[in-house]
Amino acid sequence: MRASTDRILTTQSGSLPRPDHLIELNWAREQEGVDDTELRRATDTAVAEVVRRQRDTGLDVVGDGEQGKTMSRRVNFGSWWLYSFGRLGGLETAQTSLTEIRPRGGEPGEVQLSSFGERRDRELFADAYNDPDSGVSTGAQGSVFPVCRGPLTYTGHEAVRADIASFRAALDDAGLDEGFMTAIAPGSCSRIGNEHYDTDDEFLHACAEAMREEYREIIDAGLILQLDDPCIAENWDQINPEPTVENYRRFTMRRVEALNYAIRDLPQDRIRFHLCWGSWHGPHTTDIPMRDIVDVMLAVNAGAYVFEAGNVRHEHEWKVWRDVELPSDKIIMPGVVSHATNVVEHPELVADRIVRFAEGVGRERVVPTTDCGLGGRIHPQIAWAKLGALAEGAELATRRLWP
Repeated sequence: MRASTDRILTTQSGSLPRPDHLIELNWAREQEGVDDTELRRATDTAVAEVVRRQRDTGLDVVGDGEQGKTMSRRVNFGSWWLYSFGRLGGLETAQTSLTEIRPRGGEPGEVQLSSFGERRDRELFADAYNDPDSGVSTGAQGSVFPVCRGPLTYTGHEAVRADIASFRAALDDAGLDEGFMTAIAPGSCSRIGNEHYDTDDEFLHACAEAMREEYREIIDAGLILQLDDPCIAENWDQINPEPTVENYRRFTMRRVEALNYAIRDLPQDRIRFHLCWGSWHGPHTTDIPMRDIVDVMLAVNAGAYVFEAGNVRHEHEWKVWRDVELPSDKIIMPGVVSHATNVVEHPELVADRIVRFAEGVGRERVVPTTDCGLGGRIHPQIAWAKLGALAEGAELATRRLWP
């Protein structure tokens, strides 16, 4: 991965807006089916356009915007997770909502996840979440999720290879050398129903073994692999009653160990790890502080760490990096523009945020990004304006850091 050797480089965190035509085709596929050739052609066109637009906006390290991962009118978010349902064998469609998913047990005395509908923030702000005019989104609450009822296997080779081919062609056409592709990490992948494995720990490691196939495909294609794993921070809000930090860290390290097992022998300097606290539009007063899990995040065998630092609940946590000793071969990718507001950040504010991190860990080891994927969270026009502000802010920060 490139570092900011002589100027501040920029990137983004995954999902970017899809064109209406691609969204409609995905919707039609869910309803009555569409011609695969037409869908592939539309996806290839969308990837080429989103790569070109990132380049023209001023981003240095671009992604495919997750254009090949399903996003439709019915589900206009969550592509980072939902796509995996079609790439894993052993799953069956079931009328199971997130509120019905329950754990099957772990180690004696280990804290256990509640259902997704029992988030502590949703209890504290029940009136807001139940008010359709409040502007608070409910996330994936109403969606139907699969259940594992057989041995878990990876069946997505054809799909990921098609996505890779599309992205590589777009990078070549845009004259770009480096690009990243996202894939779900085992800890987040395993947050669906499990009726086959005796414990959720066994299911977690089955997810790790299966998804390793996708990780290898991305790395072998010469791309940077981004592992999306919000569960590392987000699970905190789904354990009732609130656990001790020590117990939560122990619970979370099992997910980190499974991830490290999945990426064993893969080059760390080609892997970036993405952590967030959940990207729905709603109050986040029960998020675990970054200070309590930063070393857990750094235990992931990756070369770079992508995390939220632009939204108002976590912006102050740049101070953590004054005290953390970042390993010499690692870089950080803090979010400096946020998906959580329609307000477009001023480039001067973006530059301020970048400089704070650079003063903590060194200018060469900061590559700023977005808090989370922007696709499906804010209007496309706003999303691209935010990416423009990110690029402009990086230029201002460069002038300050390389006077």
